[in-house]
Amino acid sequence: MPPSVPSLARRVARTLHTSLFAQVTCALVLGIVVGKLWPDTATALQPLGDGFTRLIKTVISPLVFCVVVVGIAKAGDLKAFGRIGVKALIWFEIASTAALVIGLVTANVVGPGKGMNVDPSSLDAAAVQETTGGGHLPTTTEFILNALPQSFIGSFAENELLQVLILACLVGAALLHLGHTEVPKILPAIEQAQEIVFAVVGFIMRLAPLAVFGAMAHLVGNYGLGVMRTYAKLIVLCYVAAALFVALLAVALKLVTGLSLWKFLRYIREEMLLALGTASTESVMPRVMQKLRRAGARDDAVGLVLPTGYSFNLDGASLYLSIGTLFIAQAVGVDLSLGQQITVVLVLMLTSKGMAGIPGSAFLALSATASSLGAIPAGAVALLLGVDRIMDSMRVVTNLLGNCVAVFAVSRWEGALDIDRARRTLDGEDASTPDEGEKDVSGETGIEAPAPGIPAQKPKESEDLKDLEGFEELKEPAPEAG
Repeated sequence: MPPSVPSLARRVARTLHTSLFAQVTCALVLGIVVGKLWPDTATALQPLGDGFTRLIKTVISPLVFCVVVVGIAKAGDLKAFGRIGVKALIWFEIASTAALVIGLVTANVVGPGKGMNVDPSSLDAAAVQETTGGGHLPTTTEFILNALPQSFIGSFAENELLQVLILACLVGAALLHLGHTEVPKILPAIEQAQEIVFAVVGFIMRLAPLAVFGAMAHLVGNYGLGVMRTYAKLIVLCYVAAALFVALLAVALKLVTGLSLWKFLRYIREEMLLALGTASTESVMPRVMQKLRRAGARDDAVGLVLPTGYSFNLDGASLYLSIGTLFIAQAVGVDLSLGQQITVVLVLMLTSKGMAGIPGSAFLALSATASSLGAIPAGAVALLLGVDRIMDSMRVVTNLLGNCVAVFAVSRWEGALDIDRARRTLDGEDASTPDEGEKDVSGETGIEAPAPGIPAQKPKESEDLKDLEGFEELKEPAPEAG
């Protein structure tokens, strides 16, 4: 008797039950529908998205600290870690500059603000002040000082990623130094803490569909779909420019590593959709870190490049800022010369580095750029108030992909990428069955497979410390059985 084929309803129910991608997709569509039909109710759903983001942020700093410390200790070479950092900064600067240039070229060709003939005096400059909360972008000196921790606990409590990175580097270096004389006993504890954090991420990710539903309903209910018709030309231009930049990333990734960006997109489709729904790359950082490690990138490269990119490699924001500056100038009838546009690139190269985590940072950067040119009224930035939130999706996708490509490229550059494993994973051979039989964070345990080059944990047979790569020579050989 032939086996019975499940009905369509059962297959759909099974997919919704097992696939985070399907759950988030449904939540996204439902959020748009609710926001359109019941806008007043929808605007009250924002706490769903905000609550999820707050929960995820609580585990980001501990996760970054554990991954970086373990990565340095396992690699056994602090100089290699320093080289990764320098190469990452070089890559970030090249990528950000390319994004700025693409934005300026496309804005010059299309001219999204031409013909608007806006009177700057009719704009509400106070609205920009309200959006930014009276804040300001840090100067170079302030940025450097703010990156230096003044309290070990405070850096974690305030979720200052750059400060946590510096602390992790110091602790990792101390463990390497201690390893010359004795096996660091705290390292296995840090590794286990890392597994616990990943398990917590697995629990929190179960709330992702609710977060996407609430955030999307609030967006549509608060801003409506009509704003897309008003700024259609600017919106389309930004998304087309982002597509061009992503295509450039795909070419760069192929040339440097031989990997396919489109296969990688399929590999992280759940995280990408969640980032789109919540308009936040931070909400997916832990999952993306795990998937990059599973895709062959070494711990120290993932732990340093990805979090640093969140502050130094905002490619989507760079695109938006360059296009937004020219849009404002064209809308108020200011014709920027080539020299002034070069100034725009130089100013944005600096201001975009201090944007992460600052409310209304895009408006602050645009205001700073307008002030430096002296030709664009600062109040004209208010032109973008109605469309800024719509651009979040473009910025999120481009920022996330830019940082992921940076991890692969820098890892390959440093010899910290397992190409064979990366190809197998992106082809789907390893994605469904993590190494050593361990489960993904979306599963029951949330504990992920060990990264390349890191031995898998074995069942405990005694109270002795397990072997740690880089410290084997410090331990006495175990007595033979029998």
